[in-house]
Amino acid sequence: MFRKPSLIILIIVLMVSVIVPSLVMAQDDTAATKQAVLETYAEIAYASYEDSLMLAEELQAAIDAFLADPSEETLEAAREAWLASNEPYGQTEVYRFYGGPIDGEDGPEGLLNAWPLDEAYIDYVEGDEDAGIINNTEDYPEITEELLIDLNEQGAEENIATGYHAIEFLLWGQDLSADGSGDRAFTDYTDAANAERRAEYLRVATARLVSDLQDMVDAWAPDADNYRAAFVAGDVDEGLTNILTGMGVLAKSELAGERIFTAYDNQDQEDEHSCFSDNTHRDIITNAQGIVNVYLGSYTRIDGSVVEGTGLATLMAEVDADLNDAVLESLETSLATANEIPIPFDQAIVEADSRPIVLDTVFSLQDQGDLFAEVASALDLTINTALPE
Repeated sequence: MFRKPSLIILIIVLMVSVIVPSLVMAQDDTAATKQAVLETYAEIAYASYEDSLMLAEELQAAIDAFLADPSEETLEAAREAWLASNEPYGQTEVYRFYGGPIDGEDGPEGLLNAWPLDEAYIDYVEGDEDAGIINNTEDYPEITEELLIDLNEQGAEENIATGYHAIEFLLWGQDLSADGSGDRAFTDYTDAANAERRAEYLRVATARLVSDLQDMVDAWAPDADNYRAAFVAGDVDEGLTNILTGMGVLAKSELAGERIFTAYDNQDQEDEHSCFSDNTHRDIITNAQGIVNVYLGSYTRIDGSVVEGTGLATLMAEVDADLNDAVLESLETSLATANEIPIPFDQAIVEADSRPIVLDTVFSLQDQGDLFAEVASALDLTINTALPE
């Protein structure tokens, strides 16, 4: 005998018919958001490296002008170009720490931005006028790109021969001042001992910097058979894990630990990131800004235009709004505390009034790294915020 379905059964059927499609649609929406995060990440990585390359080429032009006509004015112009070139590059540090094109097996990171640097490995220092590759004409009769690549980090991690900080040292010299930067004389490139070799070293190191940055632009360029193409077409969860790993390691271990706390703890300017130019405060701020860029999915280019899309903030607003709010607050706090660090950084780490501000920045960034681990967990992912071995 046929019975009419009960009212309860009808209600259950109706609820299932509404809820199940809604859940499927929500899952589809989240999957689309995740994919959009990867694509935005790739686009702002490309823009960041492209800006870095453009300003490195301007640095190269300024250095060529200086070497063609060494003077206080042309040296100062080269220094200003170096400072400018670090603004976008500092924001690319967030693209590290997961074996991507910058620091994978064949990545150029060690040639681009390695530190701390032993000045005596490159050139003369106070108390040793014959120190360095430049003054060792017997073992290194010719300064070439191949030589500098071979000598980079040879024998010790601080034996840095190439990259931003080698160029920085060649432009500023040792920082022997308590409240100022290095003060290398332009005459080091005119009538000082081995002036021509010093000029060639600077020229070669700068050309290599430009070449390595071109490789990064090529790796992230759109519409090409490159790392970017594989990244956006690959497993979405793997891509998100890599993104969050880069953010978490930079925030908690590299920036908070290696770049700030080590110098704070030792109270030694030799441990600061850009010690010759006294530009470490900007390194800290641009590194922190790079993390913000990725989370928000937005990057402001050197020409003032904005590249923006779907960031992790959009994804987390869908997945866990409260956690998203906590991350956004952390990003704001870390940038604010970084901007409050007194200048120069080498005095901020020794002065009683400023050391608490430096330490606040460390704590803020460490907390931020922990939050990125929570974000990963909310997405059913796992990251390690410790520096890779």
